[in-house]
Amino acid sequence: MRAAVYTGNRTVEVREVPVPEPGPGEILVRVGACGICHTDLKKIEHDLLPPPRIYGHETAGTVARTGESVNRFAPGDRVVAFHHIPCLACFYCERGLYAQCPVYKKVGITAGFEPAGGGFAQYVRVMDWIVRRGVEKIPEGVSFERASFVEPVNTCLKAVVQAGPQPEDVVVVLGQGPIGLMFTMLIARTGARVVTTDALPNRIALSRRLGAAHALNARDGRLLSLVGDLTGGRGADLVFVAASIPGLVDQGVRCSRPGAKIVLFSQTSEKERMEVSGAAICVGERTLWGSYSASVDLQQESADLVFSGALAVEELISHRVPLDGIRSGFNLALHPDEGSLKIIVQPQR
Repeated sequence: MRAAVYTGNRTVEVREVPVPEPGPGEILVRVGACGICHTDLKKIEHDLLPPPRIYGHETAGTVARTGESVNRFAPGDRVVAFHHIPCLACFYCERGLYAQCPVYKKVGITAGFEPAGGGFAQYVRVMDWIVRRGVEKIPEGVSFERASFVEPVNTCLKAVVQAGPQPEDVVVVLGQGPIGLMFTMLIARTGARVVTTDALPNRIALSRRLGAAHALNARDGRLLSLVGDLTGGRGADLVFVAASIPGLVDQGVRCSRPGAKIVLFSQTSEKERMEVSGAAICVGERTLWGSYSASVDLQQESADLVFSGALAVEELISHRVPLDGIRSGFNLALHPDEGSLKIIVQPQR
């Protein structure tokens, strides 16, 4: 089969590799679509993990083969698969901190080499503990492209549920890339008033269509005054930092009220650093709070939101690329322009 193999030094090469063989309790999935996620891009661009690896974890496809003892799935089933699933029995799982579970930290899907998600390949092997709790069937009539959003929607839904926006809240979302736009849609469903920022006009316009009460150009300097006008001078009740641009966390702190929660979602690299006022956090009794990856508790809800069409995720798709075009897809995601948003890899093209 063909796969986009990370070979180190920021390099990805499309190569022929063996099709993985499913073992007992495992399934082999023919990949129909896999979204490009900035988490994988950071691993490639900053050489965060040793090669060779095949990345890609927003994966939807068709069951091609099943291993021994697999009863819930059969060849021909259309599925999405989560690459992390917790043990549900350890110290962290008992506290609902699933992303800190040692089993969760193990990647349970591979297209070969060290498991890394594998969705940038024509086939992936889904391991037994993922098959047991981390695979959802795709209903008839739902495209692989739409289904590939189930995992990223879950990660955003987890942050929104835990932050708990209320209908009377003013919530700021900094950044309106694919993740920021998913936040906007989910927060708007709670009844909170959403204020968003981005530097690209197409994203600002789409943000308004998808639920933002106010969508601003990040460069025009109006955010603090608008939020002040909306809140009687207090500041935002919640801020979601949905991009990793330097200085954005500090902006989130400055536009929030005392006692607010600032949710960090995109600061996923050890190399990223931020500087904020200590007094703004301590004296202002604000909370800087991190949210990372998906929650097994929200797996079914996130699937239902995507499959039902309750979230207009297909509006986020700007480009579809074959494996041979994956580097151009990476470049579009890393350096977005007026026409780029979510890029979907279609390995069978």
